[in-house]
Amino acid sequence: MSVVTMKQLLEAGVHFGHQTHKWNPKMKKFIFIKRNGIHILDLKQTVDAINEAYQFLKDVASRGEYVLFVGTKKQAVDAVKIAADKAGVFYVNNRWYGGMLTNMKTIRQSIEKMEHFESIVEDGSIASYTKLEALRMKRRHDKIEMGLGGIRTMDRVPGAIFVVDTKQETIAINEAKKLGIPLIGMVDTNCDPDAVDYVIPSNDDAIRAINLIADVMANAVIEGRNIANEGVADENMAEGEVVELTEAPEVKEENKEVE
Repeated sequence: MSVVTMKQLLEAGVHFGHQTHKWNPKMKKFIFIKRNGIHILDLKQTVDAINEAYQFLKDVASRGEYVLFVGTKKQAVDAVKIAADKAGVFYVNNRWYGGMLTNMKTIRQSIEKMEHFESIVEDGSIASYTKLEALRMKRRHDKIEMGLGGIRTMDRVPGAIFVVDTKQETIAINEAKKLGIPLIGMVDTNCDPDAVDYVIPSNDDAIRAINLIADVMANAVIEGRNIANEGVADENMAEGEVVELTEAPEVKEENKEVE
């Protein structure tokens, strides 16, 4: 059964590509028709692509691997955060700082500065600083939090990355490729489908389209996590049964005379 319907995609405007003169020829196989100077995507292929990406992301999540959602263009900011929060995954929706994946040690140092400020505010020791010092620290904290808040607890590279606009997020994509991290991407008619491993032919500018596909990807993670949790529960239950068997008291039979 498909995780998304053709009707949902049509209502969200997923099929609308860019003007024909802005196209990337590599997207030709995903285009259904030209209409009024606009390329229209073949939604049958989009449905199939979403189902394939869904299954892949579900498998990644079921193994307990991290997942990262990336979308920094203004149309994607809210959708990425909402979907990421729903699935409990990491996200970047403000700006991609170089080295977020390839230089995590330096990124971690910035996050530690942010967390230090939060700790001195919480314990009240911020009062020992001058107002100017405190203001500067807060501004630095807010800037870091805006850029890195969505990955503050990410202590290793993710097992997969979902990207809203592959043309916009070239730095993130290049870093992921260097590390061999699989990529799922919403790929519009003006983009290069070779940039990602799982191509979802889609309008990547319409907010409704981004909302829909990001939400479906979030559902994939949730389903995968549920599978992982069920597996842990089954293991715990099996271990409990083993303990009960090994700890069961020995039953001694009394010798009875046959009357």
